[in-house]
Amino acid sequence: MGEFPFGLSGGTGFPLAAFEIPRWLVEPAVMACRAFNTAVDAAFYDVPELVRDLADKDMIVATMQGGAKMPSRIVNLDALTNPEGSLLLIDTTTAPYVHRFIDVQAYLDSPHPETKEVAIATVTGVGSSAYGAAAFGWQVSRALGKPVLAIVPGYGVADMIQQALGGWFVFGLHDFLEVKPAVQTALAEAAPDAAEIGRALPQTAPDHVQAPLFEHGSGSSDVLHALLSDPRMRLTTLVGHSKGALVIKNAIRSLTPVAGRTLTVATFGCPIAHEEAGVRYHQCLGLFDLLGELNAWGNPPDRAPAATHTTNPYAPAPLPVVLLLQQLLDDQAA
Repeated sequence: MGEFPFGLSGGTGFPLAAFEIPRWLVEPAVMACRAFNTAVDAAFYDVPELVRDLADKDMIVATMQGGAKMPSRIVNLDALTNPEGSLLLIDTTTAPYVHRFIDVQAYLDSPHPETKEVAIATVTGVGSSAYGAAAFGWQVSRALGKPVLAIVPGYGVADMIQQALGGWFVFGLHDFLEVKPAVQTALAEAAPDAAEIGRALPQTAPDHVQAPLFEHGSGSSDVLHALLSDPRMRLTTLVGHSKGALVIKNAIRSLTPVAGRTLTVATFGCPIAHEEAGVRYHQCLGLFDLLGELNAWGNPPDRAPAATHTTNPYAPAPLPVVLLLQQLLDDQAA
């Protein structure tokens, strides 16, 4: 681990960890910031539809035999502020519709075949809560009639600082300048306990290395990389919205190809570079998407509908994610 100048760390000076702010004092601030992002989720994702559908599914599950878990208990009030990430296996056609996992290795070792057979993974934008991630995954699953694995990003102190510095709006610039890794390194040195907030999920990934930095740029990228590296998984389509596209880009870098699997990457609101050979890219950026344009960094989209950054169909000029994905899969099947 590196040292700070002026002898503030390591063996040459004062150990900053001795002055660390306690986790119990930091965590409420992170949870409050996460709650703010949850409110933003309702603007970018179809959260109202998710809530309505889960309420309807509750009525169906309640009448079934066996006491199955209610789907709305999986995505509950805890999801509003919980800084830790999770995996949500969503299937709008089969009860109990949503399965929540908080351990990557446990997910990979699950005896249930549906955990390996899911072919579509979705990743949402900056600081998205379980509501935003579930709403986007639910929208995709319902439209395509297929199960979807939604990755709920973890949200820690480094994310909160990055957001305060403007990373919520210019995440492409922060990704380019590697601001977040610098913040992570400083936090790991000065406040190691607080730095663990929001990192529970990636720490359960196979071969996880305990380090101040994520191995692939973010916790969500580490998780997605681990899932794609497991030959038991059948993920072939990765769908990213906003910063979720950058998560996918970082996850597939240096990925060892799995025999017989070709990846399709669909991005919305943030075109990424075509860096990986053998990957099919399909990218969409709305004509009125200033946020996406700021973060495109010159990467051209394949399609540019008259839309903004939101995927919420009830917002003005939404990105037609469902229609575009249906067309994409139909074209590939033809």
